[in-house]
Formats: sequence, C-alpha cells, structure tokens
Amino acid sequence: MENKEKTILEGKGLKIGYDGKIVVPGLDVKIPRGKITALIGPNGCGKSTLLKALARVLSIESGEVLLEGKNIFQTPTKEVAKQMALLPQAPQAPAGLSVEELVSYGRYPYQKGFGALDSTDHALIDEAMKNTGVYDLRERDIATLSGGQRQRAWIAMALAQDTPLILLDEPTTYLDMAHQLEILELLRKLNETAGKTIVLVIHDLNLAARFSDFMVAMKDGRILFEGDVRSVMTEKMMRDVFGLDAYLVPDPWSGRPTMLTYRLAQ
Repeated sequence: MENKEKTILEGKGLKIGYDGKIVVPGLDVKIPRGKITALIGPNGCGKSTLLKALARVLSIESGEVLLEGKNIFQTPTKEVAKQMALLPQAPQAPAGLSVEELVSYGRYPYQKGFGALDSTDHALIDEAMKNTGVYDLRERDIATLSGGQRQRAWIAMALAQDTPLILLDEPTTYLDMAHQLEILELLRKLNETAGKTIVLVIHDLNLAARFSDFMVAMKDGRILFEGDVRSVMTEKMMRDVFGLDAYLVPDPWSGRPTMLTYRLAQ
C-alpha cells in the first residue's frame, strides 16, 4: 500500500459530467506531494474537468476527492481554501482593481466576518508580490498590465493564500514564448524554494516535460499513462493519446525527452 504521506490529493472512482454529459466516466488519480504534476491530453479529453473536480469547483456524479486524506466535499469551504488554491483559465478581475487589492483577496479564507487585514496578512501579501515580481506594480490597475504581468499577479494572489497546494488551469494560454517560460520558471521556483505542490493543465508537451516531475496523460476522460516524465513522454504515449508519430530526443540542457518533430500517425 502506498504511503499516504506521499499523496496530497487523490480522486477515487471519479465520475464527472455537466449539462447531462459524462466527461469523465470513472478514474482514479493520485497527486504526489512536493512535485509539479502536468495534466496533458488532446482538447476535450477531460483535463480541465478533472482539475475543477479536484478543486471542488465542479461537483462529481460519484466517487470521492480526498485532500490530505479528508473528503473535500465534506470539508468546510474555508478549510479547503487554506489547503488548496486554484487559478482558473483566463481569470477576470473587477474593473479598477489594483494588483495589491487583487493579491489581498488571497487572504479571504483567514478573515473572520468583516475583519480587516492584520500585520500577518499584509506581510504575506507583500511577500507574495515580491516572490512573483509584481511588488513594484502593486498600485497599478490589473487591466493595464501585460499578459505575463497579469498572470504573475494572479499567481501572487494564490501564493498569498498560503496553501501547500496550487492548481492552475492552462496558466500559459495566450502568452508568448518568453512569458510562458517566465510563468513556468516562477512555478518551478515556488515548488523548489517554497515547497509548493503544483498541478497544472498544459498543452505544450515540451514545456510539460521540461518543467513537470509527474505527468498524467488523458484521452476520452480516462488516464492512459501516468508517472515520471521519462516514463510517460514516449513515442507510444504520443501515438496512443494524441494520434501522432513523434520523434523524441533528449533535451540538450535538461536531458528530458523533447519532441523534435511529429506527424499524424500513419
């Protein structure tokens, strides 16, 4: 039996759907503690649906989600929010909100009634902005920032929430290559220096292989491959999951598998 201390978040027998359609017909998944886990797969395979269910944003038809061994759907919302932060895809902020105001929302789970932020809250907010490189932008309106700056501000809000686990749904979408690297380097820094467990849905497979420790490859609502990057990022996975013939080589900088070229499977 696996040591439960190695698993921070777990889904058992998950059946998930919405609008009368079952997207995930039943799966088990374990998120390893202290790692960066990438959820990969073709469009519509259920990656984001699974992430939302694990975050309790989406209800499940059957099964259970265990956060630190406790059923997440039977745990008070504020208690869940002290253990797990979620950054949805393309989040929207209210008009006129400053970076510092946005980041301060991360302290909501710790507020009682209409209590004001205390010195601990302000210290964590400042630390989150400094760690994500937006401290000098703290008075700027979110709407005036670049895409990369906005994403860093949202990650700062999740960081201010002070949780051991952060879930992100396509955090690099709509960003250019340099800003994608900037965000992923930031997430790796949070993982390595702050010990955050990170789960992200990501489409770029080379970036997924480069920055994650653990990969979960999905197709049609099912997990076909899962494990460390080198065991999952293979020609067989590319064919079975994506329908592609891919030529993989070791990345000359990281030694991780990287896709040099690909074509539709013959």
